[in-house]
Amino acid sequence: MKKIISVLLVVLFFSSCSEYQDALKKEDVAFKFDVGSKLYEAGKYSKAIRLFEQLAPSYRGKPQGEKLFYMYSQSLYKTKQYYLAGYQFDSFNSGYPRSEKAEECLFLGAKSYAMLSPVYSIDQTDTYKAIEKVQGFIDRYPNSQYIVEANEISKKLNEKIERKVYENAFQYYKISNYKSALIAFDNFIADYPGTSYKEKALYYKLDSAYLLAINSIYIKMQDRLITAKTCYNNLVKFKPNTEFKSQADERLAKIDEELQKFNK
Repeated sequence: MKKIISVLLVVLFFSSCSEYQDALKKEDVAFKFDVGSKLYEAGKYSKAIRLFEQLAPSYRGKPQGEKLFYMYSQSLYKTKQYYLAGYQFDSFNSGYPRSEKAEECLFLGAKSYAMLSPVYSIDQTDTYKAIEKVQGFIDRYPNSQYIVEANEISKKLNEKIERKVYENAFQYYKISNYKSALIAFDNFIADYPGTSYKEKALYYKLDSAYLLAINSIYIKMQDRLITAKTCYNNLVKFKPNTEFKSQADERLAKIDEELQKFNK
């Protein structure tokens, strides 16, 4: 019995392969569509994609192309070809905006772009694009079954941008460009008032202001020391028991010491 089943499976396998090869070679679009659909349903997405690519020009813009381009987009997504999947999902929604699959395709298209978002430390062009796509989905389908996942994706993408902006500001501090660091930290705090990096940003803003002040020419030093003291007050006001309290207090003592020289 087991031998019979094994033989049948082998026969089916070679029959399937033969049908697929025939579909690749033949010009019969109906046959290609039928074989491609079978491959898609069987989860053989890479093979299905080759047939869908051949069929696309014949079905583009036609009502009967809805199923084809849905399967094509899904196959690309399931094989993790996210650039192509995002493009095809966009194309599907442009061509079939009233489709019952439009909501799903808009979400998966946005998710495809999100999958392309790189680590925070490199260029975030793809992340900004993904944020735009995900927000577009949220705005269009606020009550969607996918809304919880969409909001979570949006949150993670925005957190990545937030960290990128913080690290850019911190980089100025690390290379001792304190004037630029002050501006960058100031902008970061203004743009992301609820950020989890706020305590760090406030401390490094204080330290940047202090280091800028003591390395300034005499005529600018007093005003910059006063600015540094304001930065200290902002830090302890935000978080009195900040993890940087001892370092901040040391800076404050030196700031006051320098300011007393001006009073004399």
